[in-house]
Amino acid sequence: MVPEDRLIQILQRFEFLEARLNAGAAPDQIAAISREYAELKPVVEEIGQWRTAQDGLAEARAMLGDPEMRGLAEEELRRIDAQLPALEQALRLALLPKDAADARPAIVEIRPGTGGDEAALFAGDLLEMYRRHAEGQGWQFQMLDLTRTELGGVKEATARIEGEGVFARLKYESGVHRVQRVPTTESGGRIHTSAATVAVLPEAAEDVAIDIPAGDIRIDTMRASGAGGQHVNTTDSAVRITHLPTGIVVTSSEKSQHQNRANAMAVLRARLYDMQRAAADAERSADRKSQVGSGDRSERIRTYNFPQGRMTDHRINLTLYALDRIMAGDLAEIIDALTSHDQAARLAEAE
Repeated sequence: MVPEDRLIQILQRFEFLEARLNAGAAPDQIAAISREYAELKPVVEEIGQWRTAQDGLAEARAMLGDPEMRGLAEEELRRIDAQLPALEQALRLALLPKDAADARPAIVEIRPGTGGDEAALFAGDLLEMYRRHAEGQGWQFQMLDLTRTELGGVKEATARIEGEGVFARLKYESGVHRVQRVPTTESGGRIHTSAATVAVLPEAAEDVAIDIPAGDIRIDTMRASGAGGQHVNTTDSAVRITHLPTGIVVTSSEKSQHQNRANAMAVLRARLYDMQRAAADAERSADRKSQVGSGDRSERIRTYNFPQGRMTDHRINLTLYALDRIMAGDLAEIIDALTSHDQAARLAEAE
């Protein structure tokens, strides 16, 4: 059963917000009111569709007593009865509590795990996969920090991705990604197994209370490493910020030292925000630990098997034989399946 009293509260709140916007809310309140109004609008639309179906059901039942209208009423009842389960499911999903961070940009950190040079090369492949996925979604992809190995792999990478619902879509990517393939460095044609870790953090909003006193950080400038030749940075523009209370270290190595400071502070705020969220939700903290772990290949959430062209997500037992498409950035089917699984689990808990 859908809780009618909660539906009434939502509708009343939506009408109140709409009236405030129409009346001209104070400038310092418009942003917050508009954001809440936008969040409630799809819920109100689902309520409207569900209530319309309920009204139609009542009208059809009332017509059953009229011999001339009975056939039409029975047909209408069958039609509405077939629609109601989907409408009620959509409404239940709309009523699930929203993660306040879902609409935030995401900070994506990628590091090689077990596997040496091959792990670093795979980390680079994952970075390219997410870059292509972001481009396909029309999101903005900004590289904040990138350190490559001598073979062109990724030793450490941090990127910021901005767009509609970015964190909501990418948050399931956190964890250990395992690869099985013949490395380019392998002369005997043997399949190797290696791993890389992906951490997806929500960027902290400006109005989120993340207090970072100046005395809690140490800022060092250094020369950014390059690919050699004309790419070598000859100025100390790279920035490394150390958060003394937690030991968190973040770096940014773009050309502008001013921009590097801003980038590094944004990543630091995201990490502290994630720690704050984890502390407030022990279950999420435990889940995150099990997902990211130490980077060992046995602690995997997903396996990319190149010889078989297969990707398996072990959390939901999803296997797709479309590895080329996935590595090219087509992650929609995987993310949709993970989202549906998470929604089903939350609905089960709510009931």
